Amino acid sequence: MSYPRKDVKQISELANGLIDPVLARRAGINTALLGSWSEIAGEDFADCTRPEKIAWARGGDDGSFRPGVLTIACEGARALFLTHAQGELIQRINSFFGFAAVHQIRIVQKPVSQAVRRSRPPAPLKGEAARKLEGMMEGIEGDKLRQAIERLGTAVMGKRAR
Repeated sequence: MSYPRKDVKQISELANGLIDPVLARRAGINTALLGSWSEIAGEDFADCTRPEKIAWARGGDDGSFRPGVLTIACEGARALFLTHAQGELIQRINSFFGFAAVHQIRIVQKPVSQAVRRSRPPAPLKGEAARKLEGMMEGIEGDKLRQAIERLGTAVMGKRAR
């Protein structure tokens, strides 16, 4: 049975330790909220929303805590549905924090999903590299397997040539 070393830390702990103060100062949120957003928002809104920031209200005259306003980026027409479900979402957010941290949601319409960048296919091999790849693929009978190995070989052997 092995025991974890006392001086070993996970990369996520180190990264969160560096990122959390910056997020707290700039946006009033932390990486735990961002990481748990899909569970908090639920399957209806996880793919089209993202928490942007929490504007914390200044304390009252007696110095007591006042809940803040969470700004959520939402895509297009889904913002209307989010408006109708914001009472439930506020309850979920507050239960995540463990106290009444948010009393209002501000919805901003903007793109949320990251555009998937497709890499361009590698240039076809020429000369000796093409002949070598053809020689390696002799005996492969399945067309799909042959095409997949050809793509892989082209990508690998093309990088060596550079």
